[in-house]
Amino acid sequence: MSKFFEPYAGTPNPSANPELDAIARERARRVAPQDPQRRALLAAGTAATVACVAALPACAATHAGAGPLLGFAGIAASGEDAVRVPRGYEARVLVAWGDPIGDVRGSPPFRWDASNSAAEQELQSGTHHDGMWFFPLPIGSNSSAHGLLVINHEYPDNTLLFADGVDDWTLAKVRKSQASVGCSVQEVRLVDGRWALVRPSRYARRIHANTPMRIAGPAAGHPKMRTAASPDGRAALGTFNNCANGWTPWGTYLSCEENFSFHFRMPPSASAMEERYEISPRVRFSFRWGEADARFDVAKSRNEPNHFGWVVEIDPYAPDSVPVKRTALGRFSHEGATVAECADGRVAVYSGDDRAFEYIYKFVSERAWNKADRAANRDLLDHGTLYVARFDADGSGEWIALVHGRNGLGAATGFDSQGAVARYARAAADRAGATKMDRPEWIARHPATGDLYCTLTNNTARGAKGREGATAVNPRAPNRHGHIVRWSEHEGDCAATRFRWEIFVVAGDPMHAEPQQRGNIRGDLFASPDGLMIDARGLVWVQTDVSPSVLSKGDHAIYGNNQMLAVDPATREVRRFMTGPRGCELTGACMTPDGRTMFVNVQHPGEADDGDVDPDNPRKLSNWPDFRPDGRPRSGTVAIRRNDGGVVGS
Repeated sequence: MSKFFEPYAGTPNPSANPELDAIARERARRVAPQDPQRRALLAAGTAATVACVAALPACAATHAGAGPLLGFAGIAASGEDAVRVPRGYEARVLVAWGDPIGDVRGSPPFRWDASNSAAEQELQSGTHHDGMWFFPLPIGSNSSAHGLLVINHEYPDNTLLFADGVDDWTLAKVRKSQASVGCSVQEVRLVDGRWALVRPSRYARRIHANTPMRIAGPAAGHPKMRTAASPDGRAALGTFNNCANGWTPWGTYLSCEENFSFHFRMPPSASAMEERYEISPRVRFSFRWGEADARFDVAKSRNEPNHFGWVVEIDPYAPDSVPVKRTALGRFSHEGATVAECADGRVAVYSGDDRAFEYIYKFVSERAWNKADRAANRDLLDHGTLYVARFDADGSGEWIALVHGRNGLGAATGFDSQGAVARYARAAADRAGATKMDRPEWIARHPATGDLYCTLTNNTARGAKGREGATAVNPRAPNRHGHIVRWSEHEGDCAATRFRWEIFVVAGDPMHAEPQQRGNIRGDLFASPDGLMIDARGLVWVQTDVSPSVLSKGDHAIYGNNQMLAVDPATREVRRFMTGPRGCELTGACMTPDGRTMFVNVQHPGEADDGDVDPDNPRKLSNWPDFRPDGRPRSGTVAIRRNDGGVVGS
């Protein structure tokens, strides 16, 4: 059941953690003076960090008042097992893992003893809510009171899915685990200021690890895409590890397959190309599907992993449509697929590869999108040019084409076709000389300036023995706290092959004792930026994914639970807007067209540092959102609104 959360009425909010409160008060006392010279000195930890701070525009150093876009009072960091939002706002859970989605085939209730079957899980909201988007109803309208919410369900909660645990691993358990991931389409409506699911709904739909799909684009039909279930290499079964997302101007959803390799039992040996995608005997086999399902045992189904690591296009308005894997966008750990219109009407799709020392990519379609005929855009993303970014030390950058026959991408180097280039995009980017980044995650585009922003979560391996050290665009080694990069395409055109870049924010505490970990944040502190959204007014929303293993115990106390913050892009002032329950990640922010509702996902509450919930005591860290004595932590989607009905953040 949904639970209502009252926002704390005071400012700042207490954390129920004396140690955290004391640190926060001391930080506030020490950084309150807005002296620009002092703040610059605090941020100047190393030569690389000094350089990136010095490159910031003067407005970031001289602004001393409230930014014009930031209309709320920031809240304090928190260690509570709760969702917290500013004074004047309310947050309500709309749907949580296991809630029936309203499929016309039925609405099985969530069973607290974990006895729901795989068939029932296919009619319920999945686990690990992640990226999402709101699509107005009716189609083509600008409705902010009725629509479809499409939600990614990243990976399974195996320790919570089964009443008798995971020691006895069976095909039935694999099927339920596979049913818990993928995506869901859920119809929602605003009634008397509160959002609710429409049940039943002809649109409601679960897409999971066994849903039939089509493979399209240059990799379709390639011999390396052929399997026993897909002898022509043009069909696939399912999607999983759906992390971030995107949406197209013709009204489809782009779901991004990220860390797919962990679902496979690895072969005894692997090629160099497979190693680039963690298909390796050295990689930990996390989710155990291959123990009972031969499709996920690479030794038995060598090409099956090649069906994953793509962007999947889904039409939420057509519940009987077949999802399509768009291989022209490249294969890697996709973290987002941000679509922007080019000057001539073509579209660009930006994606980060969420791995340490991986790359930022862009795809530009071959032809313009058709504004008058939605169906004419059905295969638009199958034809175009894939690029990878090189960030030069002088602040310039270049998009390098990953095209068969160019930049060393030929048969002699392992690329027999464009299909091979797309399938092994990481290896192609290596050869093309792209810039290795610190876990590039979500990318967002400013609606007015056209500037693009990318969160770089962290990279503790940068500067380690045998690994690349600090660079201009990745200025810390190791990079424990992450940063955000901003760039502008040449002449503002997303089809351009040149751009200018800068460091937008260096995350971390300007008062940190270790110079390599100091940030240059103006305002509320954060670390490990991950989720990213820019609203219609231009406010930059940043969500964090801090792992206790990355930061020291004292640092973790400073930042508290994961959070969402708002940043004025002109002044770079940061204010904390939301904090989540213990052990969670906040992700997937999106808004209704009128900006009066923000939807946010609370992923994996109660998850420990080892990436799992304690099976013997699942409520050890969190019992959000239900707080039942017999309950379990559940990922969920929260709807946030201002009490006066105004625009969120204003």
